[in-house]
Amino acid sequence: MGDKGYDSDALVQTIEARGMEAVIPPRSNRTELRKVDWFVYKERHLIECFFNKIKHYRRIFSRYEKTARNDIGMLRFVSALIWLR
Repeated sequence: MGDKGYDSDALVQTIEARGMEAVIPPRSNRTELRKVDWFVYKERHLIECFFNKIKHYRRIFSRYEKTARNDIGMLRFVSALIWLR
């Protein structure tokens, strides 16, 4: 999955040669449009926005927590705060 900036024939062929499906919307100047699963692309956008919201919490992006257990706990707490908005 990627933005329009990743739309190139070479990249799409490499992805499809590995047996995967490219979910990259075509650029506006492309002559041959290909199918895009817009539902999956919208899901990608939601995840990207979620990571952007997490970055607003300084304790998460600065990694104040020393142990993995505390770091995951804080990430779960922030995720719940974002979900409850």
